[in-house]
Amino acid sequence: MATHESNNGTGQSEAKVDTAGSLAGDGEAQPASSQIQTGSGGGEVPRPMPGERRKVALITGITGQDGSYLTEFLLEKGYEVHGLIRRSSNFNTARLDHLYVDPHNAVKARMKLHYADLSDASSLRRWVDALLPDEVYNLAAQSHVAVSFEIPDYTADVVATGALRLLEAVRCATKPARYYQAGSSEMFGSTPPPQSEASPFHPRSPYAAAKVAAHWYTVNYREAYGLFACNGILFNHESPRRGESFVTRKITRAVGRIRLGLQTKVFLGNLSAARDWGFAGDYVEAMWMMLQQEEPGDYVVATEESHTVEEFLQAAFSYVGLNWKDHVVIDPRYFRPAEVDSLKGDSTKARKALGWKPKVGFQDLVKMMVDHDIETAKREKVLVDAGYIDAQQQP
Repeated sequence: MATHESNNGTGQSEAKVDTAGSLAGDGEAQPASSQIQTGSGGGEVPRPMPGERRKVALITGITGQDGSYLTEFLLEKGYEVHGLIRRSSNFNTARLDHLYVDPHNAVKARMKLHYADLSDASSLRRWVDALLPDEVYNLAAQSHVAVSFEIPDYTADVVATGALRLLEAVRCATKPARYYQAGSSEMFGSTPPPQSEASPFHPRSPYAAAKVAAHWYTVNYREAYGLFACNGILFNHESPRRGESFVTRKITRAVGRIRLGLQTKVFLGNLSAARDWGFAGDYVEAMWMMLQQEEPGDYVVATEESHTVEEFLQAAFSYVGLNWKDHVVIDPRYFRPAEVDSLKGDSTKARKALGWKPKVGFQDLVKMMVDHDIETAKREKVLVDAGYIDAQQQP
């Protein structure tokens, strides 16, 4: 489900995107400047040696939570990053605004956005051919599980067939590229925990079934054509950039608004569902690590800890001195037609083969998200108090 994000204004947002015609005629993407530049986290950005070309990464779903963290990570590694975004009258580049440099500034602009869509094979093929990326990260999806029951055809087309279209574009490119496919713990569905790479898939939603198809398309292209193609089976990963329709962010957003007196209730579904929650910023590093190995493979990425939605509620509300039971209302509309009861990953392979491990624990993740959403609520309250918006839109 596409989450609501801020409208950045037509002039600014349009300037961020290179149209297909402007770059396709240029052939291979040119190397970025070799000057030292400052990355999103500060410090010096690696620069190529004279005559050396920067690594080029192509990311679908770059405007999402994972896409923005991965972009930060790759820019700090010295990459030139290109993102594919869908054309929309409502711009959704808010997660990337702090990284944006006008493309006319060729010295500093190492992130560029281009129009394309996973439902349009021609656009995918055109950009892969024009950019000749070293690495391709397929993060784009209709990623809301509950919504996939409402729009199953679209979900299957974008998540499953979209991955196939992109794999085919990579296969036919004149330059080999390493390919990352974003999998999901939802693929395991009703398979009992802990779930590892050897666990069977038993998807319980159109979204999960489509992800299973994308997973096996990736394996097939690796085995049939020799592509360096990896599946990352990432368990739930959250952050302050998570879409507000996802349960963790819905909770922390409500905590901030309730704490500031902007609402009193939050409506939720199944509180007993258990998930393995980690920090998205940690997980994008694992994506990159997979593509740096000598041989391609599939990896589960998880904290190996499981918590229920009720436990998440307890951690979030108690952090600000509130009792969640005073504010949570169960609404049957938020129950899924087929529930996934418990997900808990076994990431032994990733920890041993990649040297990866999570840095942010469950309690710190919850606090990070609540702190962010309290600050968001404070800004919202200023507008409410000034009469610019109506806080009574929510109960």
